[in-house]
Amino acid sequence: MVTLSIARPLCLGVHLLPPHTAKILFFYVCFYAALVGFFAAMLAVFWQTLDVKIPKFQLDSSLIGSNPGLGFRPTPPEYQNVESSLIWYKASDNGNVAIWTNLIDEFLAPYTQEEDNRVDCSFDNPPPEGKVCKVPMTSWTPCNKENRYNFKKKSPCIFLKLNKIYNWVPDMYNTSTNLPDNMPDDLKEHIRGEEARGNKNTNVVWVSCSGENPADNEHIGAIQYIPRRGFPGYFFPYKNVDNYLPPIVAVYFEKPKTGVLINIECKAWARNIMYDRSERRGSVHFELMID
Repeated sequence: MVTLSIARPLCLGVHLLPPHTAKILFFYVCFYAALVGFFAAMLAVFWQTLDVKIPKFQLDSSLIGSNPGLGFRPTPPEYQNVESSLIWYKASDNGNVAIWTNLIDEFLAPYTQEEDNRVDCSFDNPPPEGKVCKVPMTSWTPCNKENRYNFKKKSPCIFLKLNKIYNWVPDMYNTSTNLPDNMPDDLKEHIRGEEARGNKNTNVVWVSCSGENPADNEHIGAIQYIPRRGFPGYFFPYKNVDNYLPPIVAVYFEKPKTGVLINIECKAWARNIMYDRSERRGSVHFELMID
C-alpha cells in the first residue's frame, strides 16, 4: 500500500510567531510608544515654562551666583597653555608682538561693529528699553589698533571686562564716605576728586590694579585707566538684549620694568562685589614680562 503525505505549505523567509509571543511584542511596542509620547509631551510642557531671554534662576539662586568675575585680555594663545595667565613678549620681535595684538583685535572686533539698537549713552542718558550702549573707542590713545595697543613701545595696554550676570545691579561707591579700608589710597583720592567736581561720574564700578608684592609694585610703574577708572553704571543691569556689549577698561602700563616678571592683580570695587584673593573673587591675576 502506498501512503501519501501532504506537506504543509511554507513561505520562504517567513517564520510565523506563536500567538503568545506576538501578543507580548505588541504590548511592548504600544508601551514604549506611549512612554515616548508621554516624555515628549512633558518636555514640551517644560519648554513652555522657559524663556530664552530670561533665565529661570537668577543671581543667588543660579549656578553663576551674584558676584561677577573680572577678566583680562589678551590671554595667552591656546597653543601655548590655555591655563596660563602670563603675557610675555619681545618688543623688538614684530611677529611676537603681532601674536598678542591680533588677540586684542579679535576681542575688540564686536565693539567696532555698528548695530541698529546700539546708542550713545551717558550718566544722564541711559539706554532706552530694547537698546544697548555703544562703547566708543576713538579717543583711547594709545590703547587703540593704530598704535597696536602700545605693545611695540614696551608700554602695553591690557583690557579688563566685568563678566555678565543677568539682572545684577552694582551697589556702587559713589560718594567718598564709608569707603572700605582696603581700597587703595589713590582710588579714594580719585573718587573724592570726581565727587568734588559735582558730576555723576561716581556711578561707576571702580577698578584698581597693582603689583601683588612689594617688588612687583616697584617694577610696575605708573598706570592709566582709559577711558575712565571703571565700568559706568549705565551698562547695568544686563538684560540679555541683543548686541549688548559689556563695558571694558584699558589699563595702560606707562613704563613697566623690562626683563622682570611682574605679578599684577586688578580688582573691581562695589559694595556687592565680594573679594577673595585665594578664590579670585572680584579680582583677576595675570603676569607681565617684556623683553
